[in-house]
Amino acid sequence: MSREGRILVYGATGYTGKLTARTAKTLGLAPILAGRSEAKVSAIARELGLEWRAFDLSDTARLEAALAEVAVVLHIAGPFSATARPMVDACIRTNTHYLDITGEIDVFEALASRDGEARLAGIMLLPGVGFDVVPSDCLSAHMKRRMPDARDLKIYIGGLGSVSRGTAKTMIEGIAEGTRVRRSGELERLEGVHEDLCDFGAGPRPTFAVSWGDVATAWHSTRIPNIEVHFEAVPELRRMAKIPGMIKSILGLGFMQSFLKRQIDKRPEGPTDEERRNGRATLIGVARNERNEVIRTRLKTPEGYTLTAFTGLEIARRVASGDFKPGFQTPSTAYGADFILQFEGVAREDLNS
Repeated sequence: MSREGRILVYGATGYTGKLTARTAKTLGLAPILAGRSEAKVSAIARELGLEWRAFDLSDTARLEAALAEVAVVLHIAGPFSATARPMVDACIRTNTHYLDITGEIDVFEALASRDGEARLAGIMLLPGVGFDVVPSDCLSAHMKRRMPDARDLKIYIGGLGSVSRGTAKTMIEGIAEGTRVRRSGELERLEGVHEDLCDFGAGPRPTFAVSWGDVATAWHSTRIPNIEVHFEAVPELRRMAKIPGMIKSILGLGFMQSFLKRQIDKRPEGPTDEERRNGRATLIGVARNERNEVIRTRLKTPEGYTLTAFTGLEIARRVASGDFKPGFQTPSTAYGADFILQFEGVAREDLNS
């Protein structure tokens, strides 16, 4: 059977995986669904009338057999700090394109370092095909297009709602890491809380710097040397940001990580359908050059998990049909700064010229 046009969604039993599978069905796509649990993945596949496979990433033979059936894998099973490498290794061995929905800086950097291997295999490695980091990466590329000599880039993100268990666990893993930014092209770690203000459209709101994927991807997309990402300081995120450094260190210990993740498993799986329907995110890009000239652009999108399903599947569809660039890519280097504008509910506005 030809691999052309075929997509594997691995991690189809988690919150985002199930949403992606059901969205694929509504779009008329027929990916093969996969995950570790035969009972869980087969149940979702039967509900949607889709093919399925069950295997752990440590089962190299079954992993490679599944990848050999498809042109591209859309990898949704995080945390990607643990799962990206075995999947990418297998993709390179089987000449299968790799996509994921990570927002983890170290994962982006690790995959960027494998650009040469991917080119030799004739495949594309494109991590971050969801809300992390399609809208923000496209916005970063747009800012660079507007100001080619930009030296500083800040991306502000507001309107974030509740998160899935998987996202919460990834956040827990990074709790002891501090805040990472890009300075003179290099990754740096900041101590303490770095606060700012941003007008998302209804007056200035407090924000704080976070270790978001664009600290990696915006550099690869634009080569702007100084990059920060800020979140709107909603109460839950503000409480996490304000945890003292010594307490964060303790929370980073193995036994505390296990305890916190068990607590997360008691939470709802993710946002409700109503929360997703009503949710909206707003991103503000601010770029500055050495002459201290400043430009601003606003990008509005649907709720993050909803957008993730659509952007991930659209990129998978394109890759499966042969529309790809070999090697490590970001969303904007693969498909351009305007890629995000094709999705319903997305609007971009340059706030100054």
